[in-house]
Amino acid sequence: MSDTPLVIDVVDNGGQWTHREWRMLRYLGVDTQIIGNNTPVSDLRQLDGLILSGGAARVGLTGELGNCAAYLELNLPILGICAGHQFMAGFYGGGASEAPAPEFGEANITLVNGGGKIFAGTPDAQVVWESHNDEVSVLPEGFFITASSKSCEVQGMENESGDRFGLQFHPEVNDSEYGQNMFQNFIEICRESRDSQ
Repeated sequence: MSDTPLVIDVVDNGGQWTHREWRMLRYLGVDTQIIGNNTPVSDLRQLDGLILSGGAARVGLTGELGNCAAYLELNLPILGICAGHQFMAGFYGGGASEAPAPEFGEANITLVNGGGKIFAGTPDAQVVWESHNDEVSVLPEGFFITASSKSCEVQGMENESGDRFGLQFHPEVNDSEYGQNMFQNFIEICRESRDSQ
């Protein structure tokens, strides 16, 4: 096992809290930087993982997220947050649409199917911070739901290969009770992936 810091960059899709994601990774000892979503794949560093940030309303539906499709072709763990989560669902054959009940502020989620890897070590019921008009409406084939709320069935998802993760809410915001745990879990997933190569 290597003691070299992990390299996990944050793709800026125009979300209001992208810097919080970067700051959380730095706090947890990761070598990280924020990159524009039009950054060519050839210009990426040697990454151990990648986070697709949130973005402006509707951006997760339109697919206008720069090179995010190309990033999803990379063989490394990727976490999509809010619009990044919605884009990921569409890329893998699922879909996102306007939410029947948009959520802003605190929300209660419940873990499903054990919560998968991102929610490891966190309680079955927890409070998170929401800021979304859209949501994943069709789960992609090969993915399973990891968390739900009363108004949004796919609050979290994970693929069966265990290297693609989506969260509808914002774990980087203080009001998400166990957000730091989720980032730490993602870091460990990236570490295991790197050490297994």
